[in-house]
Amino acid sequence: MKKKILVIEDNEQNLYLVRYILEENNHEVFAASDGKAGIDKAIAIKPDLILLDIQLPVMDGYAVARNLRQIPDLVDTPIIAVTSYAMVGDRGKAMAAGCNGYIEKPIDPDTFMNEVEQHFRRKD
Repeated sequence: MKKKILVIEDNEQNLYLVRYILEENNHEVFAASDGKAGIDKAIAIKPDLILLDIQLPVMDGYAVARNLRQIPDLVDTPIIAVTSYAMVGDRGKAMAAGCNGYIEKPIDPDTFMNEVEQHFRRKD
């Protein structure tokens, strides 16, 4: 079943790769390039899943996740941090901010879709 996925990512190359993989797997992809725009887009489209970069302009991914968790229509929407932050404690920090999952960059195109789809199964 086709899902609406919001990708909040400011790097065009990363966005291109993620969009390509998701669209090849028959998902509808929406994008925002900064934290504030991502929140606005999430409110407008009510996605089935949000892929969230942590290092964003305007508002970082942690603040975006915390804000999204305050919006009643989005409180149960899975948020996956997709980030190059891979130091000890970064995963916990993302989860504490409201993320449901964590994928390290650079993403592995061979495993990325499986990692994403795990969160659909949890929600469905």
